[in-house]
Amino acid sequence: MSHDIPDGMSHDIENIAAPACIHVKGPPGHHRRHHRETTRRRSRPTYGVSRSWLYELLARYRTEGDTALEPRSRAPKTSPHATPPQVVELVLRLRKELLENGHDAGAETLTWHLHHHHQITLSRATTHRILTRHGAITPEPKKKPKSSYIRFQATMPNETWQSDFTHYPLTDTATFPKGIEIITWLDDCTRYALHISAHHRITTPIVKATFRKTAGQHSIPASTLTDNGMVYTVRLDGIGRNGFEQQLRDWHVHQKNSRPN
Repeated sequence: MSHDIPDGMSHDIENIAAPACIHVKGPPGHHRRHHRETTRRRSRPTYGVSRSWLYELLARYRTEGDTALEPRSRAPKTSPHATPPQVVELVLRLRKELLENGHDAGAETLTWHLHHHHQITLSRATTHRILTRHGAITPEPKKKPKSSYIRFQATMPNETWQSDFTHYPLTDTATFPKGIEIITWLDDCTRYALHISAHHRITTPIVKATFRKTAGQHSIPASTLTDNGMVYTVRLDGIGRNGFEQQLRDWHVHQKNSRPN
């Protein structure tokens, strides 16, 4: 039997519990008793509630008034599976001691200490909830799902080429004291590496030369996408165009750069 109060029943509860206001001939209270009993009998089949639940509502209404008819929490008053208070206290004390001694005191570490030093088994999630509930840690906002990220990708080969370079150290420090730099040209649609080459240091002439070589092998792309490094563009410095930018302009290739930080 559901213990929700059906719609409309609150009015009947008030009528049953309220004193009668109509004066009629007969024994004192006769009309009032008749009215209340009639409403009780009508309420049970109308709202589908048990006799015991109806009388419990009446008793609650007489004691608490209108607030007795508000929805109440269905949560159990006790939880047999709740972490014992002494274990919660131990978790908080261990965290405090570890932090004071300069050690890690995250949920994973605390779980390990509980298991190996106190023979208490708690899951990492339970330990984390204890720390959060007692303000021992600041909850981090949930990361956005991957589906929330919008990725712009070319729909056709040669629609956009991406380029970047990375530094790579070598064990032959005598010949390459500063290592090498590796440049790549990548087709954005197919994710195919069109060109990869290593150089002492990437410069604008190298960017231009590798672009021209790759275009000779795979045809000229419609656009390029790079960061704002000066080997790719000098537009942020307001000094005209570098050799690579001029090459793109001559070949009518649209240049795209990432947003400046």
